[in-house]
Amino acid sequence: METLIDPADKRKIAKYVIILMIVLAVFVGIKAINALKEYSYIGKDVPVMNTVSVTGKGETYVKPDIASFNYTVLEEGKTATEAQTKATAKTNAVLDAVKKAGVAEKDVKTISYNIYPKYEYTNSVCTQYSCPPSKSTIVGYEVSQSIEVKVRDIEKAGDMLVLVGGFNVSNVSGLSFVVDDMEAAKAEVRKQAIKDAKEKAKVIAKELGVRFDEIISFYESGQDGYPTPMMGEGYGGMAMDSMKVAPNVPVGENKLTTMVTITYSIK
Repeated sequence: METLIDPADKRKIAKYVIILMIVLAVFVGIKAINALKEYSYIGKDVPVMNTVSVTGKGETYVKPDIASFNYTVLEEGKTATEAQTKATAKTNAVLDAVKKAGVAEKDVKTISYNIYPKYEYTNSVCTQYSCPPSKSTIVGYEVSQSIEVKVRDIEKAGDMLVLVGGFNVSNVSGLSFVVDDMEAAKAEVRKQAIKDAKEKAKVIAKELGVRFDEIISFYESGQDGYPTPMMGEGYGGMAMDSMKVAPNVPVGENKLTTMVTITYSIK
């Protein structure tokens, strides 16, 4: 049976619905207005800054003034003490000769020292049913000591290689040429790069018709040019006992470059 709603009640319900819709509309409107206000204030406390970044390059050539190389003494003995005694005797003989040739105490240092046991392996006799593991027996010891030598009189580098090789060391390796005061060379090339960037900045400001205010950032990259090892036949990690004549070891030059980026603010 259908229930009849009084027309007066219908008018009340319609009135309440209209009021509810108005309230919702007002609420949504207030939210929208607040959101617009917040958006309009974003960034007002952070000034917009116009900037220009300029890159400069510095370049120079540096000539190495120090030669550096390593040599290794390798000796064996039935006992660790025997092997050490032999290695120490040869190492001291080489060091004495190197120092007498003009190398300072501070330019000679040990870069590694190792003692290893030497093993002899005996295979066990296998049977039809088993095969015992092989046996290892210590038959001696091996001692190796590696020394790094810096030669500041770079013209004597070849003679020093022959001198060390005359003691029948196991090998001489890692010959390289370096610049003693590399920081001074890097500072000079950085100075050139900054000067280049500033000169470019003047030209750019003139062409744009603006004035640069202050430097707000600085970045340096790409600095290289460190001398690399120069190896040659007869001294690149090989035994030196057969060398009688000093090898020709050209030093050459190394290019050192750097890039700087300076960012200016615009007035």
